[in-house]
Amino acid sequence: MRLVIVTGMSGAGKTQALKMLEDIGFYCVDNLPIPLMEAFAELAAQGKAADDQVALGIDIRSGRELPELQHVLENWKQMDRPYEILYLDASDETLVKRYKETRRAHPLAGKGRVNSGIQLERERLAFLKQEAKYIIDTSQLLTKELRAELEKIFLENQQYRNLFVTVLSFGFKYGIPADADLVFDVRFLPNPYYVEELRSHTGMESEVQAYVHRGGTADVFLEKLTDMLEFLIPNYVQEGKNQLVIAIGCTGGKHRSVTIANAVYQHLSRHEEFGLKIEHRDIDKDTKTKK
Repeated sequence: MRLVIVTGMSGAGKTQALKMLEDIGFYCVDNLPIPLMEAFAELAAQGKAADDQVALGIDIRSGRELPELQHVLENWKQMDRPYEILYLDASDETLVKRYKETRRAHPLAGKGRVNSGIQLERERLAFLKQEAKYIIDTSQLLTKELRAELEKIFLENQQYRNLFVTVLSFGFKYGIPADADLVFDVRFLPNPYYVEELRSHTGMESEVQAYVHRGGTADVFLEKLTDMLEFLIPNYVQEGKNQLVIAIGCTGGKHRSVTIANAVYQHLSRHEEFGLKIEHRDIDKDTKTKK
């Protein structure tokens, strides 16, 4: 039997994750009272549950019973009962935004600020995050990307690492991304904006890419940048970092940054030890103003 405890921060996507696990064959139970967990696991181990793949949703709604979960997990370890913890997380800024959009109150905030509830929840769930085998930060994930990560882990049984890397192109004229961990400025590269026949095109097209690479400076920069990332990322994995946003910016976010971001993404896609996505934040924004 495969027993997965699905937990994490309120608003990080736990309910969605349970639905996705159900879609791939798990028998899912959400918010099971913690005093019943051992009895339920025993029935499941004896083949009396609905399936041999079981997911239990446990979160801050357990209230005063939550600390009892530590004792349950200790008992399972002593009994050699296998279990896995999937922890859904997101940045404080993302969680606050999601609560504002849904106009729901945080379960621990009461009449206070959402931020206070989030901080208290992090403290109470810290022991679960520490024991988690899988930590997925959903701050930058679309629903389909979360599904792909879960299928990779629980359907395809691929080796999973908790780090998810986002390569993000942007335009400095629209502001540096607030969630960027590493920011690289490529405004020193040849600018296709000043070539009339290239101005309306983007870094997704070969003609623009060729112009950006003209003279070889971009090639040298990419060699040095990817070499640094090859050093940094394994250390981030070892340190336990969950989310890494590599932001690459030019003036408008349409030509140079897109070209370089695509090249970095292509280089990193050879690795399987971390999740990877690419996003071009400003590629479709109005670029008629002078750069």
